[in-house]
Amino acid sequence: MDAKTCLRKLQYVGVLAFATVDREGNPQVRDISAIHYEENALYFFTARGKDFCRELLDDGRVQVLGYTRYKEMIRLSAKAEPVAEHEQKKWMDLIFEEQPYLSNVYPGDTRNIGIIFQIKDGWMEYFHLGVNPIFRETYVIGEGIGEVKGYEITDACVGCGKCKKNCPQRCIEEGTPYRIIQEHCLHCGNCYELCPVRAVERRSGI
Repeated sequence: MDAKTCLRKLQYVGVLAFATVDREGNPQVRDISAIHYEENALYFFTARGKDFCRELLDDGRVQVLGYTRYKEMIRLSAKAEPVAEHEQKKWMDLIFEEQPYLSNVYPGDTRNIGIIFQIKDGWMEYFHLGVNPIFRETYVIGEGIGEVKGYEITDACVGCGKCKKNCPQRCIEEGTPYRIIQEHCLHCGNCYELCPVRAVERRSGI
């Protein structure tokens, strides 16, 4: 699995949830399908008069979420930026060609009320609930910076094995200290809550 494959899977999903924050700090989520995919980027259309567009222009931070039929969750965290003015028509025409329904929504020249945003730098979280144990990884797009999440077991571990015994995904292995296999971890925090000596710590970013 890699970022390119994740983008391809998002394309198969089709309609994605885009999350932003409005000027009052309230979370906002929209379903967006007017999207064109490149190998390491995506482009999407919205109208300039929409609140969604204003939120992107004000801040730009966005999370994009897709969920496949195979129980795969893919989340893209990035900053969306308007495409350069001289490239707006190129990407708009391409999106309208790939998504014919848009011509019913914005017929003729009314599409000119739209604006194309691009996401080129960001990071993706891939989370597969359809396998056992579960599988998760993170990938960087362009110059994006990923976050470290989850839990880790420190040298304060006394080897009691309580964390391993109670892990729902059996992703903790014995050692000095015990070790969490991060790609199979749910981030549920059960080991954190049950450790009798507080040897489990949250990793930065959770």
